[in-house]
Amino acid sequence: QVQLVESGGGLVQAGGSLRLSCVASGRIFNINTMAWYRQAPGDERELVASVTSDGRTNFVDSVKGRFTISRDDAKNTVYLQINNAKPGDTAVYYCNAQIRPSLMTLKWFDYWGQGTQVTVSS
Repeated sequence: QVQLVESGGGLVQAGGSLRLSCVASGRIFNINTMAWYRQAPGDERELVASVTSDGRTNFVDSVKGRFTISRDDAKNTVYLQINNAKPGDTAVYYCNAQIRPSLMTLKWFDYWGQGTQVTVSS
């Protein structure tokens, strides 16, 4: 079994900063892309940022220049640094990872965390 657990969400004022963390644990042989998604009430879930196993990053246009994503493979952890937060960033943030559970399988599986709420006040 694999679990992703997010932390670091909370309330922040506009212009402030927040750092989200997501730790993957359990049966893990390898992790490919790790990503953060978010979903605001009434909206579809959207990809915010992703980082591949070789460090390539990708961001949705609305967060470019304000968010950074990084990973620590020794800790099976991905981070999302939110700077200059805006009320439009308010959402539940979900961690996602593509994980190969064991050497005995070539399959990769998508796993999700339970989500962490980020609220940005104006």
